[in-house]
Amino acid sequence: MSGFLAGLAVAVLPLLAAGFWLGRRTARPQHLGGLGTPVEHATFQTLHTASLATPPLRAGLTEETARKSARKLRSLLGTDALCLADHKEVLVWDGVGAHHRAEIMERLAGPLETGRGEAFPLTCDTPDCAVRWAVVAPLTVDDRVHGALVACAPRESAVLVRAAGEVARWVSVQLELADLDQSRTRLIEAEIKALRAQISPHFIFNSLAVIASFVRTDPERARELLLEFADFTRYSFRRHGDFTTLADELHAIDHYLALVRARFGDRLSVTLQVAPEVLPVALPFLCLQPLVENAVKHGLEGKSDKCHIQITAQDAGAEALVVIEDDGAGMDPGLLRRILAREVSPSGGIGLSNVDDRLRQVYGDDHGLVIETAVGAGMKITVRLPKYQPGVHSAGRLGRE
Repeated sequence: MSGFLAGLAVAVLPLLAAGFWLGRRTARPQHLGGLGTPVEHATFQTLHTASLATPPLRAGLTEETARKSARKLRSLLGTDALCLADHKEVLVWDGVGAHHRAEIMERLAGPLETGRGEAFPLTCDTPDCAVRWAVVAPLTVDDRVHGALVACAPRESAVLVRAAGEVARWVSVQLELADLDQSRTRLIEAEIKALRAQISPHFIFNSLAVIASFVRTDPERARELLLEFADFTRYSFRRHGDFTTLADELHAIDHYLALVRARFGDRLSVTLQVAPEVLPVALPFLCLQPLVENAVKHGLEGKSDKCHIQITAQDAGAEALVVIEDDGAGMDPGLLRRILAREVSPSGGIGLSNVDDRLRQVYGDDHGLVIETAVGAGMKITVRLPKYQPGVHSAGRLGRE
């Protein structure tokens, strides 16, 4: 879907270049800066201006985003004035003739309801007013009208009507991409809430049972474990964004493992090897801890043997490579594939499919979990985390409150 929208945006822009910019630039020859023909120069200028207007629009249609993009949009059209409006008000007016705001808003009722553009003369008692004509082009997302782009000019122009419509289509594409981004964010937030709900009963019951077992025999040990429990649950239920740092995630894993060791004693051994340079790398919140919990579950629970878990985090150029490996019972590869495809539900606890889906949503399908396993051969899970990814920023380290 997003690829189609991006393709549509690219297809629209050369048309703008062939219209306004070609006419204006070729009428006044100027230095082309080695860009070739006037048509190529006009196309470059249009694409550059459009690229400057894109970032604000990708955040949706608000007063702030309209203000940041309006001047660039007016430059694309070459008009004396341009405004962006939603269903309630004119969000921004760029250029001359701002006293026409109320009149424009009154005339927007029809286009905002029908989704069809209009062109009409402006009434004005100001003799030297430079705008006498307005072109309205609705902004639509999924067949819903979100607002309108209005271009104002000294006189009626069929070219302006066509160009305003094309620019409005391009703006609509950016708003639709913003809507998709917001939908993805809401999905990730919903999955994090579901993940917390899965953690809560399983982890809290076992942890409190362990702490209670030390209250009489070793009160100091019970106190330490209670602090570990408090730190881990504070991290798990925090509300400071969808992303964290590798350092914070490993710190939470350390709290988790302290409680697990208290429960299983010397049956569990853990080796941790982390390259310091990857500690600041940002990653989805609660992304690695469920993988360690999976290793504990399949490595220890229901068995009497000892289990060793190895956690490594290495620098791999543009990525951080995190590997979580256990020597537990392993799993049938066919069953694992069905679990990841959500054809089969995991046998309790936190499913690997949840983490796999979140990694793919944030980084793309190339960054899903890589799992090597077989019955009786343990499990090795590899996670590739790009060091730099647009939109992935940590909320900062949390300390004890």
